Amino acid sequence: MDAASTAWVMAATMGVSLMIPGLALYYGGMAGARSILNVIMMTFGAVAVTGVIWTLYGFSFAFGDSYGGVGLLGDVTEYVGLGEALPDVPNTALPLAGFATFQALFAAITVAIISGGLVDRVRFGPWLVFSGLWVTIVYLPVAHWVFSLSAPDGSRTGGWILNRLQAVDYAGGTAVHINSGIAALAAVLALGPRVGWPRRPRPNSLPLTALGGGMLWFGWFGFNAGSALASGNAACVVLLTTFDAACAAMLTWLAVEKIVDGHATTLGGITGVLAGLVAITPACGAVSPLGALAVGGLAGIVCALAVRLKYRWGFDDALDVVGVHLVGGILGTLLVGVFAISSAPNGREGLLYGGGFELLRAQALATAAVLVFSFTLTWLLVKAVDRTLGLKLSDDAQLDGVDLAVHRERGWDLDGRLQVPSAQVSVPVPSAELPVRAEVSVAEAPVLVEGRNGSSEGVTRR
Repeated sequence: MDAASTAWVMAATMGVSLMIPGLALYYGGMAGARSILNVIMMTFGAVAVTGVIWTLYGFSFAFGDSYGGVGLLGDVTEYVGLGEALPDVPNTALPLAGFATFQALFAAITVAIISGGLVDRVRFGPWLVFSGLWVTIVYLPVAHWVFSLSAPDGSRTGGWILNRLQAVDYAGGTAVHINSGIAALAAVLALGPRVGWPRRPRPNSLPLTALGGGMLWFGWFGFNAGSALASGNAACVVLLTTFDAACAAMLTWLAVEKIVDGHATTLGGITGVLAGLVAITPACGAVSPLGALAVGGLAGIVCALAVRLKYRWGFDDALDVVGVHLVGGILGTLLVGVFAISSAPNGREGLLYGGGFELLRAQALATAAVLVFSFTLTWLLVKAVDRTLGLKLSDDAQLDGVDLAVHRERGWDLDGRLQVPSAQVSVPVPSAELPVRAEVSVAEAPVLVEGRNGSSEGVTRR
């Protein structure tokens, strides 16, 4: 066992685990005040479902020997239950348990990302069912295509994108970001918009979004550099390119906001960082530091413009999963074919460094395959779950607020009231210093909404 590499992958895994609360807070702060708890629960719930599936059969599907040697799906019986992770195998650089846990978090976060597109309109129980089905039918095959490496001696066969097509995806631009982004688009189109869209609740806490974004940035170092699976130069190079792309993307996103809207926003800055991180994910081991700045800079511009298209094209992507993860993932995957340099850890050459169009063609084919596969199966899954279990919330429940309608909780209790769950009523708490506030029912409370132009107005539900 390589103790240094094992320690690094363990540390990277713990870093990636912080992306779970990071994503929950990033999404939760962007959502309306009456949806924050549901957003958090959708993230953690998807992770829990995926973790169970990963141990039972998911790792086998993703990393088992490919059925028939065609590179489409791993042997589900090879690692079922992950009992093979228990023995200490001699002459193995990295213990199987460490690698399995690291990759489990990739699967969990991919499913959780999808939830950002569906905020305010899905029931929690059916969402958990959908999460389990989606990771089984969509994520695991794609993960096998992209991450499963064939043995050098031919004793086992890995995924077709990595081994036959030889496309470059260092840490999951296709399997994670394109996959989740196109799945979110398919789900949004299959379910339809929220009640009242394109008017939407204003973000309830941009500081929470900034905190969550910072946690995601931290975890992304483990996500990308941990994918080196070794403690050495490759991991350090990836740390640098990941950092460079995030910084460049933030600046270009803010520049677009300033030019188009006249002001640079906190939400835009944090989202710009994530756009750069998404785009560099497939390219972090293939480009130079200058190439990383180019990838990140382009991602900040393109994604800042892409998030505005949902209003023009009429799809209710609540928290911009499509504009950031889908567009950023596609852009970063394709730019590998342009900026890849042989001195980087991947050792490939792109168009600008004498490699011709060969790598760019492979990147485009890998992108197209994941887009078609994920969109088709996700759309069918959403329709099936909605018709059998009722995935979409009723209009009345959406108007009442998802937190109360689904979880019987509130994220922010600003009334100083004592909750009595069994009776589902609120009792005023008297105070000798402060007057008791008058009770206002949820149905009559004014809700602050934001229009397309950012203007705010009070709307009373009756």
